[in-house]
Amino acid sequence: MGRTSQTKLAVLGALSVEPMTGYVVRRSISETLGHFWSESFGQIYPALSELESEGAIRRATPGLTSGSTFEITPIGTSMLRRLLSEPFESAPPRNALLLRVFFGRHLGPTACRALLEEALVDAERRKAGFAAIRAEAENETVTDDSPYWAMALDNGERSAQTAIEWLRHSIAVLEDLADRQNQPGL
Repeated sequence: MGRTSQTKLAVLGALSVEPMTGYVVRRSISETLGHFWSESFGQIYPALSELESEGAIRRATPGLTSGSTFEITPIGTSMLRRLLSEPFESAPPRNALLLRVFFGRHLGPTACRALLEEALVDAERRKAGFAAIRAEAENETVTDDSPYWAMALDNGERSAQTAIEWLRHSIAVLEDLADRQNQPGL
């Protein structure tokens, strides 16, 4: 599935929840899907225009252009289902932290440890953010989307916890390495 199809999938998915303006679609994708999916803002507005010309979405108030609220159409719902059922392509991972750790010999254990400690703070912040989302979700009305959203949230929580465990372990490895390097005769 190409980049444009992925953008359309994200936009149609957002509009399947409720009608939104382009700005709110952009914000929704960033704030909600942003925990596991990033979308270029420069792609969202062209996708809205394309989807409208394809009949997949329509303006809730015809004739308005600026600040229009878009809603998904039956054609859009069919397109969303088709896009969701297509096989997904796993993108090659790009992890800037692991790239630095892999070549960490050139930084040394102290500098690598500082990078990992910074990442640990971030992972703990993400975990706390997911916990706040879960607490908020427990007070919301259950919908047909709720079990699916809960699975995505569970993935975020588990990923953050795994990252925290790995970071703590790796920091301990680097502490041991630094201690061994500081011992005379090694």
